Amino acid sequence: MDRRPGPSVRFKLTLSYAGFLMLAGVLLLAAVWVFLLRYVPERAMLINPDDRPTNGVFPVRSNLLDVFAPRAAAVLAFLLVIGLVGGWILAGRMLAPLTRITEATRTATSGSLSHRIRLPGREDEFRELADAFDAMLEQLEAHVAEQRRFAANASHELRTPLAVSKTLLDVARADPTSDAHDIIERLHSVNSRAIDLTEALLLLSRADQRSFSREAVDLSLLAEEATETLLPLAERRGVTIETSGDLAGTMGSPTLLLQLTMNLVHNAVVHNLPELGTVWVSTGVRPGTVVLTVENTGERIASQLVPTLTEPFQRGTERVHTDHAGIGLGLAIVERVTQAHDGTLTLTPRSEGGLRITVELPAAPPRSGG
Repeated sequence: MDRRPGPSVRFKLTLSYAGFLMLAGVLLLAAVWVFLLRYVPERAMLINPDDRPTNGVFPVRSNLLDVFAPRAAAVLAFLLVIGLVGGWILAGRMLAPLTRITEATRTATSGSLSHRIRLPGREDEFRELADAFDAMLEQLEAHVAEQRRFAANASHELRTPLAVSKTLLDVARADPTSDAHDIIERLHSVNSRAIDLTEALLLLSRADQRSFSREAVDLSLLAEEATETLLPLAERRGVTIETSGDLAGTMGSPTLLLQLTMNLVHNAVVHNLPELGTVWVSTGVRPGTVVLTVENTGERIASQLVPTLTEPFQRGTERVHTDHAGIGLGLAIVERVTQAHDGTLTLTPRSEGGLRITVELPAAPPRSGG
């Protein structure tokens, strides 16, 4: 935004220091003047003959102003010079941290987010501002890096089905005798994957922007709906789904929270034991929060791998070689939806194999009676 040029803060502080010093000087001289007026006689007092002779001069009020005024003016002039020079130096020292913060801000504006202020010294308001700015830059740098990585991965994932479709079409055009039905089926599968990926990306964007209305939602009902929908898939893979829990009311988007639950249950079913696997879906209530827990059997997961499971397009080796590898956004969507609803997501590997995922959301406020 364009602004008209004005005096610097340092100049304003200098004038403030000098003005305060001049005001203090005026008040002090005024106090001295009142004191002199009170104790200096109006006329010269007669000397008693018995007193010792003196060569001193006794001031009287008639000539007091002539003696006091020039000296008071000199004192005020001295205070003015001291106030301006000292105020300029002190203001410069006080504003030095702000100058470093301003330079760091300009550096960040130019696109360099790796710069940090790291203001030395003991804690004060400027140090708190500098530390908060450094923390903001660190978060921005991490967020930008994540977005760039996400964009690169999304481009790669979107390019893959498009490249496969182009290859299939080139094969069909080069060989008119090829099986058209087989090509159509493969194109349908590739196109469905591209649509699923696009919808998942839109869902992620919607969750990040929090562009949704909130209403009362019961997680236990969403858990039942998700398990009923995915039950045929579980039966085909020999996985048993067990549900339990209490009513768990929260405020949020029914669509997003249903997608969250579906992703958790689908993830638990697909990444399970080949046969005789089990998925446990439960809901519960804690003080001030409601909890959705999805736990499954499966292969053991290394603890260092767990933090990467919610990163977009990050799949374990065992996921890539299955017929339900997914699009790599399942748990990433769960994490973003949880954050958009001010909740927490916890992933814990089970000692006997598999994963336990807990989503904790703020509980819905109690309904007022009447």
